[in-house]
Formats: sequence, C-alpha cells, structure tokens
Amino acid sequence: MSTRMLQREKGRQARHARIRKHVVGMPERPRLCVFRSHQHLYAQLIDDMAGKTLRGWSTKDERLSKQNGHGGNLASAAALGELVAKDAQAQGITKVVFDRGGYAYHGRVKALAEAVRAGGINV
Repeated sequence: MSTRMLQREKGRQARHARIRKHVVGMPERPRLCVFRSHQHLYAQLIDDMAGKTLRGWSTKDERLSKQNGHGGNLASAAALGELVAKDAQAQGITKVVFDRGGYAYHGRVKALAEAVRAGGINV
C-alpha cells in the first residue's frame, strides 16, 4: 500500500476508535457495525457486553450476489440493509445502535442504514 493509503486507513481507525467510546452494543440493543471495502460491504450485529458477534452479512452472500452482481454499489448496499433488517427481526431484534466504522455517513453506508430503518429496525 502507498503511504497515502496507509495514512487514510490510520485516520479511519482513529475515527472508529473515537466513535466506539460512545457506541456500545447491549444484549437488548446490539451494535450494527459496518465495514466497507472497494468491492463489498460487510455488516455485523455485535453484543459488546458478551463480546460476541450475533450475526454477520456481506454483499458476497449468494442471496444478494445473484441480484446485483457487483457488491460495491448503492443498490447492493440497500439490498444488504433489507437482508439485515429481515434476518434481525427473525432473531427478535428490533433496535440496534449504528456504528459507521469511521466512514462518512453518505453513499453506501447511508444506503445500508436507511434500508435497515425501512425494514422496520429502530436505528
């Protein structure tokens, strides 16, 4: 990686650490954590009190890859958000705390969050 890319990633990790001081997942309201790569988007529901990941999704999921093909676009992010909402409700989760992972709240991250809200989850 180039020096500029390393600096950008280090900055994102610092922003994520600042966010994590305030955003904590509880058993009744787990943390919805987002990771964004160039080609895909990943989401996890995490219970920080128990230190466990409750469920994880990505745009690599075969339920999504057939619909949208490439996983690094807004349509894939919205489809992932709908899938997260559907699966979380099936697990009995209706409220989550959104952790944007140090990324700006726009584009794919925003599309995912809005799709989860539209799916009936209180974010």
